[in-house]
Amino acid sequence: MQHIQKLFKRRMFWLVSSILLLVLLAACGAGAAGGNSSATSAVGRADNGSAQMASAPQSSSNSAYTKAKAANQQEKSANLVGPQYLIKSLKVSMQVTDTRKVADDLQNWITLTDTHATSAGMDYQQIGSNLYNVTMTFSVQASIYPKIQQYLGTYPAQHGGQLLGMTETVQDVTSTYVDTQSRLKNLRVEQARLQELMSQAKNLTDLLTVEQRLSDVEGQIESTQAQLNTLTNQVMFYPITISLQSVYTPPTPPPPPGWSAGQVFKDALSASLAFGQGLASFLIWLLAFSVYIIPVVVIIWLVRRFRLQARFAARPKMPPFASFVPTTPPVSRQQDADSPTIPDANPEKSEAASNAHH
Repeated sequence: MQHIQKLFKRRMFWLVSSILLLVLLAACGAGAAGGNSSATSAVGRADNGSAQMASAPQSSSNSAYTKAKAANQQEKSANLVGPQYLIKSLKVSMQVTDTRKVADDLQNWITLTDTHATSAGMDYQQIGSNLYNVTMTFSVQASIYPKIQQYLGTYPAQHGGQLLGMTETVQDVTSTYVDTQSRLKNLRVEQARLQELMSQAKNLTDLLTVEQRLSDVEGQIESTQAQLNTLTNQVMFYPITISLQSVYTPPTPPPPPGWSAGQVFKDALSASLAFGQGLASFLIWLLAFSVYIIPVVVIIWLVRRFRLQARFAARPKMPPFASFVPTTPPVSRQQDADSPTIPDANPEKSEAASNAHH
C-alpha cells in the first residue's frame, strides 16, 4: 500500500511540474503583471488539485486498513472465546390429581423424546388412601434439555394441574474443562518424549530415572483423563428432578359422641377383658418360669428348716414335764388351823409330789 502511494505521489509530482513548465512558457508572451497573476492563479489551482487528488487515495487506504484491522480483531476474539461448557440441573415441582398416572406419562414422554435418557429412580410416598407423592430423577442430553424444560413448564396447565416451582442451576466449567484438556495434552507430549528418551538410554541409572518419571506421568494422565471424562459427562447430560404432589384434602373429623350407657359398658367390658388377658398372660409366664421358681423355693424352704432344727438343737435340754412341781410357800400353823382342811382327792399324787419336793 505504501509503495502504491509513493508511486502515485511521484507521478503527480511530474504532472504538476509539467503543468507549471507549460504555464511559465505561455506566460512569457503576455504582460509581466498579467503573466505573473495568471501564473500565480495557475499554480494555486494546480496545488489545490494535487492536494485533493493526494488526499482521496490516502483516506480510502486508511478506511480499508481500519476495516481489515477490525475483522482481524473479531477473528481473534472468536478464537479466544471458543465453546462454552456448562453444567445444568433442573428441579420441577407440580401438583396434579393422579400422581401415578402423570408419572407414567412423563416417563414415557421423556424416554421417547430422548432415547439416551436414563432414570435414576422413582420414589412413592403414601399420604392417604390411594394417594401418593412421587419423585422422579432423569439424566437427559444437553441438546434436548431445552425442549424437555419447556414441556415440563407447560405440562401442569395443560393437564389440569398447578406448577409449584421450577429451579434451574447453571455452573460454568469452561475454564476447568479447557485447563484439563490442556494438561492432558501436555502430559501426553511428555509421555511420548519420555518414551523416546527411555529407548535411547545407554545406562541403567538413566533408564530407571526415565522409567520412574514415565510412571508418574502415566498416573497423572489416568487421573486427568478420569476428571475429563467426568466433566464431559456432566456437560453432556443434565439431571432433572420432578416432584409430583397429590391434591389431598384431609377428612373432616366426626363430632365427639355424647354420653351413652352402652358405650360405657362396652368400654368397661373392654377394660375387663384387657385385665383378664393381662392376668392370664402373667399366669402363663409364671407357669413357664415355674421350672426355675419351684426349685429355688424348695431350696429356700429346706435351708430355713435346717436352720430352725439347728437352732432348737443348740438350746439346753429341759427336764421332763412331770418333774416340775410348783413349790408352795410355807403356811403358818395358825393359818393352817384357821383354814378348813380340804381332803386331797389323790393322796398318792400328793405324797409323790411332797417327796419330790423334799
